[in-house]
Amino acid sequence: KTKEVIFSMEEGSVKMFLRGRPVPMLIPDELEPTYSLDTRSELPSSRLKLDWVYGYRGRDCRANLHLLPTGEVVYFVASVAVLYSVEEQRQRHYLGHNDDIKCLAVHPDMVTIATGQVAGTTKEGKPLPPHVRVWDSVSLSTLHVLGLGVFDRAVCCVGFSKSNGGSLLCAVEESNDHVLSVWDWAKETKVVDSKCSNEPVLVATFHPTDPKLLITCGKSHIYFWSLEGDSLSKRQGLFEKHEKPKYVLCVTFLEDGDVVTGDSGGNLCVWGKGGNRITQAVLGAHDGGVFALCALRDGTLVSGGGRDRRVVLWGSDYSKLQEVEVPEDFGPVRTVTEGRGDTLYVGTTRNSILVGSVNTGFSMLVQGHMEELWGLATHPSRPQFVTCGQDKLVHLWSSETHQPLWSRVIEDPARSAGFHPSGSVLAVGTVTGRWLLLDTDTHDLVAIHTDGNEQISVVSFSPDGAYLAVGSHDNLVYVYTVDQGGRKVSRLGKCSGHSSFITHLDWAQDSSCFVTNSGDYEILYWEPATCKQITNADVMRNVEWATATCVLGFGVFGIWSEGADGTDINAVARSHDRKLLASADDFGKVHLFSYPCCQPRALSHKYGGHSSHVTNVAFLWDDSMTVTTGGKDTSVLQWRVV
Repeated sequence: KTKEVIFSMEEGSVKMFLRGRPVPMLIPDELEPTYSLDTRSELPSSRLKLDWVYGYRGRDCRANLHLLPTGEVVYFVASVAVLYSVEEQRQRHYLGHNDDIKCLAVHPDMVTIATGQVAGTTKEGKPLPPHVRVWDSVSLSTLHVLGLGVFDRAVCCVGFSKSNGGSLLCAVEESNDHVLSVWDWAKETKVVDSKCSNEPVLVATFHPTDPKLLITCGKSHIYFWSLEGDSLSKRQGLFEKHEKPKYVLCVTFLEDGDVVTGDSGGNLCVWGKGGNRITQAVLGAHDGGVFALCALRDGTLVSGGGRDRRVVLWGSDYSKLQEVEVPEDFGPVRTVTEGRGDTLYVGTTRNSILVGSVNTGFSMLVQGHMEELWGLATHPSRPQFVTCGQDKLVHLWSSETHQPLWSRVIEDPARSAGFHPSGSVLAVGTVTGRWLLLDTDTHDLVAIHTDGNEQISVVSFSPDGAYLAVGSHDNLVYVYTVDQGGRKVSRLGKCSGHSSFITHLDWAQDSSCFVTNSGDYEILYWEPATCKQITNADVMRNVEWATATCVLGFGVFGIWSEGADGTDINAVARSHDRKLLASADDFGKVHLFSYPCCQPRALSHKYGGHSSHVTNVAFLWDDSMTVTTGGKDTSVLQWRVV
């Protein structure tokens, strides 16, 4: 059990315990006379409101991009469903889910939406069951919740019936049997379910004109299901003289009722209405898999390719009318949906959304990261911030236009970032011990250095711009002197004294010293000029810190909940006006506290949106926004401080 926090008046210190280890913290002289552990902490008067979501989940989800009659594109990333009005450059967000969304379907009324999520766990370790939420895209209110305690692991496919008023919803779960279930969603009751396949199921959909016909497909199968009352029967799709593909990847329907599928062999197959046999095939339509199919209003058909990244327009007789290649940077096509006029929206496996047409080609609408994300830094004097991650991508974003001002690929997966106080140079730490300096205007490489061969968890310039501290997983902090506005650095020495890896680092306001946290919950102080440890902690009691990113310290220890493991909180940031403190935790939550946060288990406002662990948090230079990064969910969330 965690021991209680102990206050010692004689020493003017507070001791908290993490995993039974004591963490002593000194109280500044001005607070000590009135300090008491029993004072109630105040909730901050400000709150956070989700302002913008950067990213899209295309790497492992499909058919999750649709245009609504409002002109909004709807898609998802992390546990947020995003409604993005391209014309008005604004987003609205449905925040009903508590873990990763995996699938999305739009009702024939074009207002009602269903989204299915994975199983999660609460902070206390209780399971959060997978389920489907049916919600209104105008009011963003939740209408129905289906399948709590019924689904296993995750809901990977959902689809509304298209005829009969769209009263039914089908869903497939990711259990071993991939059970297909049909629901009367308005009554929240299950009509029928049936074991679908031992193999992954990628699509489940109702036929648009035959309310009794459903189709599922996936690894080495396509099934045509008949729904009679409360029973489901299936017929297997027969490939006969055609080679059976490894995967049937996507399905669409033509006006005459024919079913068209795309498969991993690059073929389009036409299944005559009501049958389970192929009546026509376009072999080798794509080089590599056909990931997406979309039947257009004018009777033509668009297909999207994986390996060849091509978007192809087919005539009603399956003759190729036109094609265009998606630029390599955006990656393979994952889903295609029809917009207004001849506009198409394309989601890619590199978590980007493109807009354009087969005539004009495609341009970027939404840019995303593709892998785990840890690096985040906000510009010292502009509405800009940098993110960098395991995907070796460094993006400099404008918080106003929500687009990258530039993006750069580096050689190693990135882990940390920090701006020089002038804002003209950016340091990026990687997982290999290498770190780089980039010019923020030209995004050119200024310098590259290596310190040890472990990951660089923190890179931080001193407030006066004279030093750069580089904290590594090899337990050392490397100190550099800095000249020419951050363009020239030379190694001064290294700080050794920690017995575990460096996690966080803060500079004193006057740049005379810095403080570090380590993986074994130690707080140590250092003098940069000599790289020596300041062993008399008492002289550090009243130091004014320029930032508060260390998760251990007197000004922040209230962020820790009872019984917390020292790895539960990944990052913390103080607003520049020193009134607010935001934390990022392993349970998908962002917390907002009042600063200083020096009462045990302080009160906070709590926000969801990320799934799994939130890896980093920072305030923009003017405190108007907070930015958070997601680990496995690869998303970046921008919150307005209100």
